[in-house]
Amino acid sequence: MVQSSAKDVDAYLAEVPEERREVLAGLRELCRAELVGFDEVMAYGMPAYVRGGGGGTAEIAFASQKQYISFYLMRGDVREAFEERLAGHDMGKGCLRFRKPADVDFELVRDLLRATAAEPGAAR
Repeated sequence: MVQSSAKDVDAYLAEVPEERREVLAGLRELCRAELVGFDEVMAYGMPAYVRGGGGGTAEIAFASQKQYISFYLMRGDVREAFEERLAGHDMGKGCLRFRKPADVDFELVRDLLRATAAEPGAAR
């Protein structure tokens, strides 16, 4: 699944491969716990989190891609602040990729979410 047509995150999670569902649900719960004041939306066919008010740009998203689970960190300032910790991971411009569900580093994700929530910044 690259882009879903699910109307909400519950529907999205219901359609992902079963072997990834638990990990993706865990990412969702972590996002909901750490991104206080953010709205959970569907954007570009994946769960995304927008700073309160809903009219802004998504700062965080995740998805079940064909070959991996992706965690999108749209904030360049947060990526730069975590450059050393991200260096050992499969990372695109704004996408952290986990090839297997067991590879998801929830501690790193939690820290990235906390840094994102700590203060507003521009997605880039």
